[in-house]
Amino acid sequence: MPWIVGVSGASGTPYAAAVLRALLDAGESVDLVVSRASRLTLLDETGISFRDAHWEADLREWLSRGADGKPGTFDTDIAGVRHWNAGDLAAGPSSGSYRTKGMLIVPASTAAVAGVALGLSKDLLQRAASVTLKEGRKLVVAVRETPLNGQTLRHLVTLDDAGATVVPASPAFYAGATHIQDLVDFVAGRVLDAAGVEHRLYRRWKGDLGGGTRTNIG
Repeated sequence: MPWIVGVSGASGTPYAAAVLRALLDAGESVDLVVSRASRLTLLDETGISFRDAHWEADLREWLSRGADGKPGTFDTDIAGVRHWNAGDLAAGPSSGSYRTKGMLIVPASTAAVAGVALGLSKDLLQRAASVTLKEGRKLVVAVRETPLNGQTLRHLVTLDDAGATVVPASPAFYAGATHIQDLVDFVAGRVLDAAGVEHRLYRRWKGDLGGGTRTNIG
């Protein structure tokens, strides 16, 4: 069964790329939903156009780039990815009978958070998230916004009450980050921790003060 990965229009497409790479490296299958708004963000942050007719080439190019935008940094096999058009409400993930392990929304915009919390299902990303909740499957929402107003906070509480796990895109520094990719990988790793997926994206805390000097974890 696949994990659904929904990419919304919030800034933070490197977070999504890191999560996708780690899922595929762990041997997981992925159903990918890239919202219309996120394609504008991806173009702005990376210069990559994500096109439905050429999604494999575009995804391969996207995942090859590090958080600094340098191409050719990673080599990821995308054979385990199935792409669904965000406007296709007849797609597999729109139905509860379509079996999945759960869904990760990364990054999650406040609009996506509101849509899922209110059950709007205006596109496949929101519909798949609603299905994930109603079927009692794992939903992880990596919200990327600051500051958070009261309305968004209430929406996040609604998602928490419904069984979702809210993971703010909040990098930590105790893992000895020396590069922007390290900070991105920390957030991606916490998303995967919430989903219960094994990874080696960051150095875990072991209770040793002063142990923040980064070592090779690859």
